Amino acid sequence: MRASEMRKGQTVKIDGKLYAIVDYQHVKLGKGGAVYQTKIRSLADGTIQNVRLRAEEIVEEAYLDKNTYEYLYSSGSEHVLMDIKSYEQISLDDDAFGDGPKYLKPNTQLQVTMYEGKPILVTLPNTVDLEVKNTPPEIRGATATNQNKPATLETGLVVQVPPFIKVGDTVRVDTRSGEYVTRV
Repeated sequence: MRASEMRKGQTVKIDGKLYAIVDYQHVKLGKGGAVYQTKIRSLADGTIQNVRLRAEEIVEEAYLDKNTYEYLYSSGSEHVLMDIKSYEQISLDDDAFGDGPKYLKPNTQLQVTMYEGKPILVTLPNTVDLEVKNTPPEIRGATATNQNKPATLETGLVVQVPPFIKVGDTVRVDTRSGEYVTRV
């Protein structure tokens, strides 16, 4: 497709790498022709860069598939997921998840973005519910202060929780920030 046909949200392939179009703007230069000032985000590492393309430049559009997978189990640094429609299993290493493995427990549903049959991006749900396995006991009279205490969750993740949380409670954690949200 030509650069003039690009739209926000599309995925394109530039110099062999995949990018999502974050923003684009038609700019008319004084003596020259029109160009498109495009802001793109790399799907590989999330970096954002600005690219200037002439209107007639050809850009390859990338077609991505998004499928829902269910996390089954981990074996070392490998994590096994199953497509919930076809029951096909795939194995991904820690790099595909970023900080994700510390939020994974069996039966968690994830979005996996595929390009040419290969997984390129794993998207976790915004929040997950995890059981508290270890935390210091509640301190009497600490309710008036806004002090949090560390809690180790079932996946090994450590988050700061309010003093009333006890071992065995289930808490909701935001996967984007890694922070406690609420008791479930």
